[in-house]
Amino acid sequence: MRQIHICEVGPRDGLQNAHHLMPTEAKKAWIASMAAAGIEEIEVGSFVPPKLIPAMADTAEIVAFALTIPNIKVVALAPNVKGFERAVASGAHKVTFPVSASRAHSLANVRMTPEQMVEEVRRCVELRSQSRGKNGPEIEAGVSTAFGCTMQGEVPEDDVVRLAVMLAGTGADCVALADTVGYANPAQIRRLFRKVRNEIGDKLEAAHLHNTRGLGLANALAAYEEGVRHFDSSMGGLGGCPFAPGASGNVVTEDLVFMFESMGVPTGVNFDKLLEARKLLVAGVPEEPVYGHTPLAGLPKGFRAAA
Repeated sequence: MRQIHICEVGPRDGLQNAHHLMPTEAKKAWIASMAAAGIEEIEVGSFVPPKLIPAMADTAEIVAFALTIPNIKVVALAPNVKGFERAVASGAHKVTFPVSASRAHSLANVRMTPEQMVEEVRRCVELRSQSRGKNGPEIEAGVSTAFGCTMQGEVPEDDVVRLAVMLAGTGADCVALADTVGYANPAQIRRLFRKVRNEIGDKLEAAHLHNTRGLGLANALAAYEEGVRHFDSSMGGLGGCPFAPGASGNVVTEDLVFMFESMGVPTGVNFDKLLEARKLLVAGVPEEPVYGHTPLAGLPKGFRAAA
């Protein structure tokens, strides 16, 4: 039985920061291959202006394709009401909103203050209720730069807790904490997840972690020890935010799966099929560097998956 729920964010967070565009048909093949490996949730793109992030210009087509794949939750990012409306029209199962705890990053990323973004999320929750009720997409509010910001520097933990409480109050289905620029350490992860959970309880669901300084897996383990069971990760460690200077790749999906499986914690992911999907990623953007210790070293002799 799956105990860890992984949302693969490579097609969105990974490709949005890549220096080369992956062809649409290559994206489709890659996404299908990851689903075949047992990844149950995939963030396939974002509804942002193509002139700002050209890699996301085909998101509507990619969502339509992903919806034909059985047994996966199709996720798209939206930075505002307009993006949310496009995501709803596309049929996405889940929409995520980046709500930065850093005012400087928020203005650079979405051209709104954190408080304005909270109201944007609230409006989208109300639109969902008015138009489709419970049949509308799941809404996740992600607190970006929760552990620090390359523009602002330190982000006070009280600001993060306050923002998480506000987002939970909008009616969003869940809240995530994101180490957007890879500043976090395990002690900080434990402390902040605990503080936020004490305020909003089970609405705090996911951890979105980056591996900028090599602490991605250590931070994931710290979050797990604080009760987190939903993790974002990116195949090959691709990723980063175009509007956060210095932000680099996400936690490597392959290494995250190996860590939990070797601990006896099932992820529901078939590692051999995951490596096949990695080949399609490399073929789709051959110029982009990919990372991951486990894919390079191979599985240990006698390794057995948790389930």
